[in-house]
Amino acid sequence: MNSPTIGVLALQGGVAEHQRMLGHLGAETVLVRKPEQLDAIDALVLPGGESSTIDRLTRIFGLRDPLIDAIRGGLPALGTCAGLILLSSHIDDPAPGQQSLSVLDVGVSRNAFGSQVASAEVTLTWLGTASPSVRAAFIRAPVVTSHGPEVEPLAEHEDRVVAVRQGNVLGISFHPELTGDTTVHRELLEMAST
Repeated sequence: MNSPTIGVLALQGGVAEHQRMLGHLGAETVLVRKPEQLDAIDALVLPGGESSTIDRLTRIFGLRDPLIDAIRGGLPALGTCAGLILLSSHIDDPAPGQQSLSVLDVGVSRNAFGSQVASAEVTLTWLGTASPSVRAAFIRAPVVTSHGPEVEPLAEHEDRVVAVRQGNVLGISFHPELTGDTTVHRELLEMAST
């Protein structure tokens, strides 16, 4: 079987770390900056970074509607930290003018675990299929404050939901690409292969 081709939305944020991790797992990667590149990938990572900046850039680069169409059309997607915010259907505390893609039926609150100095690295119980646990780095991380009935929580931290799956969409509050833990990326590759 051929290796899946995974796109990494490459407008701002932790692009290189995801690209390295996916390459380590044997996937081909494409840095997605143009709508037509979405047609050539088997799954997509929306990385952490500054969620309001990434949102603005998706509109500037003409990617917002093509991203919505591709993910709603079944393209497996993983959003980490700011990527989770971008995927969400509701941002409790948006920056002025900030929008989301509304492809994941969750509400999120930005920076819910505090500022940069409150960053933490922890091991979480993981309810997905790739592993029973995941090593997670929380950096100005959001939290899932509400979710619809079709959304499956996959991990909690401090009694708050920090990872969810709804069909072809995975959203996580944390950064496994910074801890070297491949659990979530392997889960995405499984989704891309089915």
